[in-house]
Amino acid sequence: MKKRSYGSLALTLAAAVAMSACGNNDNNGASASAGASSKPSSAQTSAKATKLVFWTFNELHQKFLESMAASWNKANPNEQIKLEATTFPYDDSHNKLLVSLQSGKGGPDLADVEISKVGNYLKGDPQLVPLNDIVEPEKDNLVMSRLENYAKDGQYYGIDYHVGAQVIYYNKEILDQAGVNPDDIVTWDDYETAGKQVLEKTGKPMTTVETGDQWTFWPMVVQHGSDFLDKSGNVTLNSAENVEALAYLQKLVKEKIAVPAPGGIHHAEEYYGFMNKGGAASVWMPMWYMGRFTDYMQDLKGKLVIKPMPVFKQGEMRSSGMGGTGTVITKQSKNQDLAKKFLAYAKLSKEGNIEIWKQLGFDPIRSDVWTDPAMQEPNKYTDYFGKDIFTFLSSLKSEIAPTNIGERTPAVSDAVKTKAMFQALSELKDPKQVLDEAAASIK
Repeated sequence: MKKRSYGSLALTLAAAVAMSACGNNDNNGASASAGASSKPSSAQTSAKATKLVFWTFNELHQKFLESMAASWNKANPNEQIKLEATTFPYDDSHNKLLVSLQSGKGGPDLADVEISKVGNYLKGDPQLVPLNDIVEPEKDNLVMSRLENYAKDGQYYGIDYHVGAQVIYYNKEILDQAGVNPDDIVTWDDYETAGKQVLEKTGKPMTTVETGDQWTFWPMVVQHGSDFLDKSGNVTLNSAENVEALAYLQKLVKEKIAVPAPGGIHHAEEYYGFMNKGGAASVWMPMWYMGRFTDYMQDLKGKLVIKPMPVFKQGEMRSSGMGGTGTVITKQSKNQDLAKKFLAYAKLSKEGNIEIWKQLGFDPIRSDVWTDPAMQEPNKYTDYFGKDIFTFLSSLKSEIAPTNIGERTPAVSDAVKTKAMFQALSELKDPKQVLDEAAASIK
């Protein structure tokens, strides 16, 4: 084991500014400094059951895998699983996993790794189990860019919960008051023009921008054909496309078309209250953000419409895959084959992907289920947004731009979240200088 590859990183995790990409549900680990309950359900226990330990930072992920373990046990009476799952706070979960991989002991069978942290676990010789034998048979059914985020040297090491397709949520009530049709907004120039009209007619900003996170900025640059890293892992944070995108955001702020998100991020309690009262006419976030509306902004039910992202120029993709959490299997597991079978059942099978939508409200990585009738069955998401959610998503299937994830992703993500966004969008410093300095600090 190459302990040095992991050891130099262990201390950095504790100081990281953390937000779950695929759903920092405000309870994901927040309730448990010592971890959430790990008691297995009665449907999972059996004298002959094989124990599999699972660590996560999201309580909803824990509940999902527990439900899939119960389902697995019903379908596989001769290969029972006793899933011992624990939810830790975000930093603790990643730090604990990193230390266990460094020491070579004490690790779980399975664990969740959030996308902005995955680079820490792929350095050197990954102490994770390659998953090619369960991924490759399903390649034709999967949005493979989501698997590439957790890959190295042709080996897949993690399986995501969702695509995280980036969309824009418009408050139709506000747009109607301003006389703006969201279907007329195709480019970012169109968006700016519409924003001026909304501000003039209603006195409300068109949108909010995060000053302490990356979900406002990152999807724009990926759609624009750029990223924070290139495909070889080199830092491209200060590319011309990225500077253009950040300059555009700063322009919206200066024109009062955009305002900094209350609380600095789109997951703050202050922000939920602001938007719930109709504080801004739109916000762009991934599909997984639907759960924030249903859970924390209930007064907007029936008022929101989901549309593709505007583009800087015709021909660019109108969405991108944002955020994510990959479930990995550690080499310390004594039951790797069973863990892989269970992981495939829970997150690669058609049935598992339908359950990901039903239980978590995520856009599953298995795209062939998007047109399944089960995806239109009533639930809190269809009640809130309408039943055509996946009809819309299917229309964007070929326009979901992939991200480049690498060993430097944790560092560049941290620089964006803790420095660059605040400097450019709150302090209004020169966007090029901000990104040049951030890139230099990483290089």
